[in-house]
Amino acid sequence: MARRALILVEGHRSIGLRYVQAAQRLGLYPITLSADPTQYDYLAAEDIEAIHVDTDNLDALIRECSRLRATYNIAGITGFTDLDESLYATVGKLCRHFDLPGPNPASVERCCDKFAQRQLLAKAGVPVPAYRLAANATEVESSAAEIGLPVIVKPAAGSGSSGVRLCRDVDEVAEHTAYLFGGKHTWVSSPRILVEEFAQGPFYIVHIMGYEVIGIEAGAFDPPPHFVFREGTFPAPLTDDEYKRIVDVSLSCLRAVGLGWGPTCIEFRWTKRGPVVIEVNPRISGGPQPVQLAYGVDLIAEHIKLVMGEEWDLRGRHSHISAWRCLLPDRDGILDWIDGDSRATAVSGVAEVKIYVKPKTPIVRKGDYRDSMGYVIAASPSLAQTQAILQRAVDLISWSITPFPTE
Repeated sequence: MARRALILVEGHRSIGLRYVQAAQRLGLYPITLSADPTQYDYLAAEDIEAIHVDTDNLDALIRECSRLRATYNIAGITGFTDLDESLYATVGKLCRHFDLPGPNPASVERCCDKFAQRQLLAKAGVPVPAYRLAANATEVESSAAEIGLPVIVKPAAGSGSSGVRLCRDVDEVAEHTAYLFGGKHTWVSSPRILVEEFAQGPFYIVHIMGYEVIGIEAGAFDPPPHFVFREGTFPAPLTDDEYKRIVDVSLSCLRAVGLGWGPTCIEFRWTKRGPVVIEVNPRISGGPQPVQLAYGVDLIAEHIKLVMGEEWDLRGRHSHISAWRCLLPDRDGILDWIDGDSRATAVSGVAEVKIYVKPKTPIVRKGDYRDSMGYVIAASPSLAQTQAILQRAVDLISWSITPFPTE
């Protein structure tokens, strides 16, 4: 009898290993297809089979999966990558080719185009920030003037807050536009800029599977102008009315963009007019662990069950409060040393301490998810206790960065 395999297209620095481990626990043999398998450290560390394939080429992926089917029983196909969500649309097309459960590629593509997403949400009456699409610097400047400063200037496609900036005056608008169009930013599609109203207020992330809202997370960023995640708490401290309003808008989002299969995470700001949708992401959150620690629901394992066409179970096993903090550098330079992670791990209530960087690594802040040097996550029965545990653990971690020499 052929061995059952789970095909993972590309990988992810924070959740890739969790998918591999969950697949193994479910009795599956994980195989990663990647344009560059060496970029995912966990593949070699865990001796996971990885095959070099051009993952931008659907035909190449179909050929490789067809070849693998001669040896394995392919139970399911899924995938992810840190920077380009459009890969998930390719995964959907691959699933359809092999008649396997998967996301609707057209719905995923609509979400990946942030302008198209905004149009669909606005047409459905979903509250979104004022927005304009711009193809050149003149259009960016006129859009900012129409909306009114401050504005968010960002690529119309991409993820991880890459290229996203708060611009408070016309000089900052011109500076960031020049950066995006100047060849330094890596575009995942044709260069187009979205100019948006800066929706101000507390930030929330809604975790959804299918049409079921699992819970709402509160998040916070490092200081502007960029949007680098600093910390989060799950579940968010919300009133029943606030929770219901966010859930109602979330379900409206799913209907508007045609989602409803598999994981989705939706980002909100709670503004003076209530919940305003910042983004609908047609994928699992890059940090599903807070949900598991708080409720005992392993979103990754349940997603894999869905991918296999099996029944899932999103019922909570317990009710705790989880919280996490990113380890963010305060300067660019060479990382001399970073330590204390073993002491932090030993703190009762700490679930995980993860360090991404090694000593002697150059630290160059980019203003997006790549700035994080690691994270600490904790959980306990109460918010105050969890926050105290987290703070104690973070205080045990220290590092030294020597600034680059100046000219």
